[in-house]
Amino acid sequence: MAKGPNAFRTISEAAEELGVPQHVLRFWETKFSFIRPMKRAGGRRFYRPQDVAVLNGVRTLLHSEGLTIKGVQKLHRDHGLAQVIAAGLGANGSAKLAVDIDYGASDRSNRTLDDGARERLAFMLLDLTEVKSRLDGLLSR
Repeated sequence: MAKGPNAFRTISEAAEELGVPQHVLRFWETKFSFIRPMKRAGGRRFYRPQDVAVLNGVRTLLHSEGLTIKGVQKLHRDHGLAQVIAAGLGANGSAKLAVDIDYGASDRSNRTLDDGARERLAFMLLDLTEVKSRLDGLLSR
């Protein structure tokens, strides 16, 4: 029986879904501070759907787009987690997620977001996009 789209994945399930070995996921955790799966007692990792989306973006950027680890780190630093996630979504979802927030030059100093806030917003946006997709599917029935 397959897990639902919102179910947590073990490292073996996430690795299989992404088509990479488990040790690669562990390695990426050491190189990318934004990859933070939940860890239970004994250090067992559980990946949320958002975590898998981030990993898919990293995989796409490294393997398909040819970026280096430093290149992905710079992309995250300059454009945020939404850009990393968008890379994994491809042409279908990247336009929606890759939009940078621009508050205007005069108000920018008071309204900038720190990296943590941007990451939380990117995860919320991904959740909302998934909910909208599911609602659209229900409405079309």
